[in-house]
Amino acid sequence: MLNEHSAEMFEPFVADEYIERLVWRTPGGGSRGGPEAFDPKRLLEEFVNHIQELQIMDERIQRKVEKLEQQCQKEAKEFAKKVQELQKSNQVAFQHFQELDEHISYVATKVCHLGDQLEGVNTPRQRAVEAQKLMKYFNEFLDGELKSDVFINSEKIKEAADIIQKLHLIAQELPFDRQVHFSRVNLNLIQEFTSAQRRGEISRMREVAAVLLHFKGYSHCVDVYIKQCQEGAYLRNDVFEDAAVLCQRVNKQVGDVFSNPETVLAKLIQNVFEIKLQSFVKEQLEECRKSDAEQYLKNLYDLYTRTSSLSSKLMEFNLGTDKQTFLSKLIKSIFISYLENYIEVETGYLKSRSAMILQRYYDSKNHQKRSIGTGGIQDLKERIRQRTNLPLGPSIDTHGETFLSQEVVVNLLQETKQAFERCHRLSDPSDLPRNAFRIFTILVEFLCIEHIDYALETGLAGIPSSDSRNANLYFLDVVQQANTIFHLFDKQFNDHLMPLISSSPKLSECLQKKKEIIEQMEMKLDTGIDRTLNCMIGQMKHILAAEQKKTDFKPEDENNVLIQYTNACVKVCAYVRKQVEKIKNSMDGKNVDTVLMELGVRFHRLIYEHLQQYSYSCMGGMLAICDVAEYRKCAKDFKIPMVLHLFDTLHALCNLLVVAPDNLKQVCSGEQLANLDKNILHSFVQLRADYRSARLARHFS
Repeated sequence: MLNEHSAEMFEPFVADEYIERLVWRTPGGGSRGGPEAFDPKRLLEEFVNHIQELQIMDERIQRKVEKLEQQCQKEAKEFAKKVQELQKSNQVAFQHFQELDEHISYVATKVCHLGDQLEGVNTPRQRAVEAQKLMKYFNEFLDGELKSDVFINSEKIKEAADIIQKLHLIAQELPFDRQVHFSRVNLNLIQEFTSAQRRGEISRMREVAAVLLHFKGYSHCVDVYIKQCQEGAYLRNDVFEDAAVLCQRVNKQVGDVFSNPETVLAKLIQNVFEIKLQSFVKEQLEECRKSDAEQYLKNLYDLYTRTSSLSSKLMEFNLGTDKQTFLSKLIKSIFISYLENYIEVETGYLKSRSAMILQRYYDSKNHQKRSIGTGGIQDLKERIRQRTNLPLGPSIDTHGETFLSQEVVVNLLQETKQAFERCHRLSDPSDLPRNAFRIFTILVEFLCIEHIDYALETGLAGIPSSDSRNANLYFLDVVQQANTIFHLFDKQFNDHLMPLISSSPKLSECLQKKKEIIEQMEMKLDTGIDRTLNCMIGQMKHILAAEQKKTDFKPEDENNVLIQYTNACVKVCAYVRKQVEKIKNSMDGKNVDTVLMELGVRFHRLIYEHLQQYSYSCMGGMLAICDVAEYRKCAKDFKIPMVLHLFDTLHALCNLLVVAPDNLKQVCSGEQLANLDKNILHSFVQLRADYRSARLARHFS
């Protein structure tokens, strides 16, 4: 039993599960029926035996644990003793190492001292040998007969160059004719470098360049290299692309040839800019500088942009410490004569171009632009017109022409956009805000004043007087187009001008100028809209005067009225709906609601005053109610709550024309009429044909 369960003892012990397994394996320990029914005595006996076995197992394990603990303590003592011995050995080895290090240092000091002594003896000896050789070579030059192999053999030009360089330093004080061989060797080296470059022998080029580094001809060698690099380099039509490819190719090669590649590459770039690019730019600009300002500005912008783009590509190369300043100076040296007066050319061209665009438009309309005028008289007229809303001067028939053109506006804005782009690219950063402001003032002059403001003035002059019959109202078309144009103007202001002036004092100046232009135009638009609304009301008055008859509301035969509403009402409503639609198409946003509310109020006042002119029979009052109901339906198209409320009230007032005398007080105290002035109610009751009857007067008093 002990052996059977010993493995289980070393598993995670759970008492309940262990007892369950024990009971399950014990015969008679289960609760099942049959021959092995539950036997408590047998189960108790099994428990007692198993407890004894567990005690025996515990004793065995305890003895084994004690034995292992003793063995572990013994091994720990032995290990600690071994570690102590190793520490002692390590200390001895460290002491030996220190002694050896001191000995090595002593020996090294002796060796260095000995080396210094040997060098002190050997250096003078080497110098003496070299001096002897130089004296030998110098004697050959003095005799004029070169015998040494180093001067005769062309393969030893490197060694000869080194000797010649040293002799040249010695012979500085001799007559010039004694230095001829120095110059000859210098020339031979340059020729050798040139030949090697043409053959593409990079290693030979590097070798000769290293020798020439100590000669006066080194800079000439660099010049020859730069010149030969450019031979056949400009084969395309695009000199800028050719220059970029050339610099890219040389950048890969120059480090393998020269010891100072960044200096050589910078000199090549300087040569390309100051000779090739400068001549190309001059050729492109000078031919159109005085004859064609538009082409000149386009070429200048294009050439400057392409030159700057080339400079950006060259920034990838190693050109020294401050390559940004170096490249900027090169660009400035090419364009400085053209950029000094750039803004004068730009503004002059923009003015002439804008004037031509406007003149071409007015010529296409066969319109002779009239002078609006400025000064005291015109200002006085403007102030009178703003305060009194009276047309000053004769009305002008524009034949429906607004004198506003989106095509003209787009052309002006496009020209100005290009001017802003050129200004951004070509202006010095310190002059950029001021130059951008000058361009903006030209846009304001020609777009806002010469075109939009002129159209508004012409439109105002074309508005007929309010008592004109069958007047054609075109000013709303002017309003519609002016709004569209000003949105385009505002977009260009934000998209193209703001980035150029956002961080300068010119920003507030531009915003102020824009604000003044807006206020000036809004004032004229408001004046024109107000006068247009007066004309609309005048047209309605003419319709009512021509179509409305007194017999409409006081028919001779009360029992034979066949119409639902009067002909005057039909024509007025048709006219109003047409004008409402036109206003909605001509404006946007809150402006629509503002104008429609003003028109609705005036429309209501007109109808109110119109109804006050007639006397109403019972059937005539019913017809008046039908007319007002139709007017109210028309007022719903305004979609202005206040206007609809006015006509609701007017409709309620018209009920006073037909209500029975006994119900007058009840109707007057109704929800819609209770807050009205009693005089208003009385004025409507007085319009009844039966008002003079004592009965009606008594009921209303």
